Amino acid sequence: MTDGLGLFDNSRGHDQDDHDDYDDEPRRSRRKKRRSPTFWVIAVVVVALIAGGVWLGVTQVLGIGGFDDYDGAGESDIVVEVKPGQGTAGIGGTLEEKGVVASPRAFTSAGDDNPKVKAIQPGFYLMKTKMSGKAAVDRMTSKDARVGQLQIKPGTQLDDIKLPENKVAPGIFTLISNAGTVTMNGKKTGPTVEDLRKVAETTDLTQLGVPSWAVPFAAQAEPKRRLEGLITAGVYDVQPGMGAQELLTKVLKDAATMLDGWGMPKLAEKTGYTPYQLLIMGSLIQREGIEKDFGKISRVTYRRLADNIKLQYDSTINYVLDAPVVTTNSSARNTPGPYNSYLNFGLPPTPISAASKDALLAAAKPEDGPWVFFVKCYKDGTSCFAVTDAEHNQNIRDARARGAY
Repeated sequence: MTDGLGLFDNSRGHDQDDHDDYDDEPRRSRRKKRRSPTFWVIAVVVVALIAGGVWLGVTQVLGIGGFDDYDGAGESDIVVEVKPGQGTAGIGGTLEEKGVVASPRAFTSAGDDNPKVKAIQPGFYLMKTKMSGKAAVDRMTSKDARVGQLQIKPGTQLDDIKLPENKVAPGIFTLISNAGTVTMNGKKTGPTVEDLRKVAETTDLTQLGVPSWAVPFAAQAEPKRRLEGLITAGVYDVQPGMGAQELLTKVLKDAATMLDGWGMPKLAEKTGYTPYQLLIMGSLIQREGIEKDFGKISRVTYRRLADNIKLQYDSTINYVLDAPVVTTNSSARNTPGPYNSYLNFGLPPTPISAASKDALLAAAKPEDGPWVFFVKCYKDGTSCFAVTDAEHNQNIRDARARGAY
């Protein structure tokens, strides 16, 4: 049917439909899609970028071609971290990322003939922005470039200790403050001892990174002593310029990882004591003798605790004094306090120092023996052990005769 205007030309429509029904697939197969010019432009750009990246990588690895480099010794101070496992090329990449050098090859090429470059250790380095590759190598391999190194020696306690001749043994807070402070562009940046102490006394222990097995016990301690012993002896890397809480948390978490590596808290299993009590015992052993005697001192500690004998360790008396002495006097021993092991039975409420791994292991596994007493009896710190009071008194007389103390 047709309306004369072609609007209802059914016959044509029918023919077309028929044609579509029987000839649709062949027509599609003959039709070729044509890519737009935009597609080809994008494709060329992508291929060029990939090829350029591959070429750049090859030139960086093989040292082909030139590279960008700055002139001079640099501009502004900046702290850069070298991470464990980073080689020279990786360090160069980090320096470029931080704006220290213009390209990784500026650093690697300048360090090709410098054996010190391969000896660069993980840690933090005080550098400058926009340094030449040679200046960056010279700076990074210099003695004073490394910053943020923190070493806690066994037996160190949180607060400073006064020594004879007006000397001071820095405590852990002072050591952390020193390691966490750096002078950048003429301005000293880092937390003070007071900043750290305030955080230590007021911040939630779990938030600070204290191990869960220690939190309930440390929470009951005097605020100023609740972190005692939880920052273990060892070497730490801290980023200078961090805030007090961020810095203290970093150190405590690293210490917790260290304790975990030493076997805590399982180390306390089969000892009859909690992991926190074991840490206290480790700190006592650390402060009472030298390493070769740790096992015997541990045995004496176990025996006196088991037999309900007061420990009578001078280290516990000294702990609350700001100027410790080898042999405490009767006045100090008769001064009441939770750390006075001459007046109190059992262990003190917290560790009294940072224990070493050897001291902690000795606390977990005391040496076999019948000893109940010991005293420092040689000038090198060696102790003499005794079973009876008479033997102990003789050891004391011999020690004094040798000038041991």
